[in-house]
Amino acid sequence: MTSKIVVLISGSGSNLQAIIDAVKAGQINGEICAVISNRPDAYGLTRAENAGIETLVLDHKAFDSREDYDAALMDKIDAFSPDLVVLAGFMRILTPSLVQNYLGRMLNIHPSLLPKYQGLNTHQRALDAKDKEHGVSVHFVTEELDGGPVVLQAKVTIESDDTAQTLAQRVHQQEHIIYPLVVQWFCEKRLTMETDNAVLDGQVLPKQGATI
Repeated sequence: MTSKIVVLISGSGSNLQAIIDAVKAGQINGEICAVISNRPDAYGLTRAENAGIETLVLDHKAFDSREDYDAALMDKIDAFSPDLVVLAGFMRILTPSLVQNYLGRMLNIHPSLLPKYQGLNTHQRALDAKDKEHGVSVHFVTEELDGGPVVLQAKVTIESDDTAQTLAQRVHQQEHIIYPLVVQWFCEKRLTMETDNAVLDGQVLPKQGATI
């Protein structure tokens, strides 16, 4: 059975593109049935349209509260009966009711080696801390912001002349490798979330997930 995927975006959609490409290449046994954006000008919508994927815009500015927005968003997502919801640069803090609705079926990617640097400005924070390495994590979404069980991490070495921009570019390259891979694992039913753990091929993954 092919897994049905809904992707949520807010911006350029480069991770969305990596997943589209992996589906096209037969790497992912899944179908992206919709891409939903909270911003009408998100370039990721164009990427989806170019790939023949249905797009929807649900502008958060049209809603009085996060609760109202997320209730409407759930209706839009549920219309596609997805097996998996993928957050690909969806810049919204989700309400507990939405998170609980997709618990174990929602993935996010975060540009740090979680649990380090939850939240924003991760590249600059890694530089300010004089870390020797930085990276990216794919994790299941829970009610704790950037705090769900980590599935997979990729590390990059921080160079002495790195800026937040150069570091971000190298992290982005890794994002486009590991996110499609984790989606592939989920669609192959190799990856599940059980209690507060990510489980791959029947084995509980360590707190910081697998590493490539």
